[in-house]
Amino acid sequence: MYLGIDLGTSGVKVIILDDNDGLVAHASSPLIVSRPTPLWSEQHPNDWWQATNLAIAELKRDNADCLKQVKAIGLSGQMHGATLLDNENKVIRPAILWNDGRCAAQCKEIEQSEPNTRAITGNIAMPGFTAPKLVWLKQHEPDNFNKVAKVLLPKDYLRFLMTGDFSSDMSDSAGTLWLDVEKRQWSERMLAVTGLTTEHMPALFEGSDITGHLNTEVAKKWGMSEVPVIAGGGDNAAGAAGIGVITPNEAFLSLGTSGVYFVANETYNPNPDSAVHTFCHCIPNTWHQMSVVLSAASCLTWVTKLTGFSDEKSLLDEVAKLDFSTPSPVMFLPYLSGERTPHNNPNAQGVFFGLDHNTDAAVLGRAVLEGVAFAFADGQEALIASGTQIDQVSVIGGGARSALWGKILASVLNRPLTYRKGAEVGPAFGAARLAKIGATKLAAREVCYASDVDFVIEPDSVMQDYYTAQHKKHQQLYQSIKEHF
Repeated sequence: MYLGIDLGTSGVKVIILDDNDGLVAHASSPLIVSRPTPLWSEQHPNDWWQATNLAIAELKRDNADCLKQVKAIGLSGQMHGATLLDNENKVIRPAILWNDGRCAAQCKEIEQSEPNTRAITGNIAMPGFTAPKLVWLKQHEPDNFNKVAKVLLPKDYLRFLMTGDFSSDMSDSAGTLWLDVEKRQWSERMLAVTGLTTEHMPALFEGSDITGHLNTEVAKKWGMSEVPVIAGGGDNAAGAAGIGVITPNEAFLSLGTSGVYFVANETYNPNPDSAVHTFCHCIPNTWHQMSVVLSAASCLTWVTKLTGFSDEKSLLDEVAKLDFSTPSPVMFLPYLSGERTPHNNPNAQGVFFGLDHNTDAAVLGRAVLEGVAFAFADGQEALIASGTQIDQVSVIGGGARSALWGKILASVLNRPLTYRKGAEVGPAFGAARLAKIGATKLAAREVCYASDVDFVIEPDSVMQDYYTAQHKKHQQLYQSIKEHF
């Protein structure tokens, strides 16, 4: 048995896999995001730990015997979050999250101070990354900055509480803007730009390496042995391990809170100017590229609440009754938290365009599904422009449950989408697989294989025709109003 823990933005998921890769049990506990000021997005690390313990307690109620048999634990989590600890290992302030947009000015300062930023990190400096958050802290909360002894990514704060170790993996650390992504080591030059040193950083491991062991107190509380804890990965890299996307040109779409178009690479192949991310994979000697849509399934959640529906499925059922043989009169720009690829614009905002007296909840819901799909298409164009070859594309994340959204995405992207069994579990599945590799020393390809195909959604030829024109209109709409954000 292997335990996978995924610290997401909207909740913590925990799963148990058996030795044959079977999903034995799963549980989750929700989280909320605090937005005290426009552009800000924060969570308190104590809430992560509480949610993790609640999810484990749920597993324990019905699967105590399985927890006792767990041989190793893998971790996955939301990337980029700045978790700040003082000399007594106490949290200094709420963590600044990946979708926080306050640091645009600090990104420019970093690239001016270190002109080789993009060459060293393989990425353009973006507000969501960790490094600019520390520059902002130094300028706006100097007292807090002076207290900083360790900077941890979200999942690695859980690791510290579980093991007492300050450790991280390559894939998650690549999103900090402090990593030399090609050499897979901390860059002293990039750390110096933000007034930090390697002493402020956790030790680095490959995703399948053992970083420590579950401490006695936590092991007793969880009903487990003091098993090894594996480095794991950032949520996207772990999701790739879970769905078997570890070989070149294999890709997936993740429909989580954010949206990710992820392609595995066997070499380091950066193209930061197009706002495409180039990070280390959670598998040794492997990298990946991805385009990022900051608001994906979160847009669907938002419009569900806006229109008064009790849940997303109820709204999707109404959207499915619409006539998709013709284009929608309403369009949506899904930039509720700004945008990364290809715009790198933290000030971008959500927009409905084309409203009239006949616009109802279903039409708004359709516009949201299509708007997110067009944002993915923008990312696909950026990936292809950077020389990336994309073969088969799988779909993971909570939004993967909607076949309607899949049909829209396949038609907008002009390619079939593969849905695999267990895809909705996502990064937690990959974290458990990495735990298995760490415990057994099996080769990654023996463990991180593609799961069975559930179904494939092909593009709809009629929808393809009008989506081509609508995608261009979507791009023109953003360009025509971006100066007003």
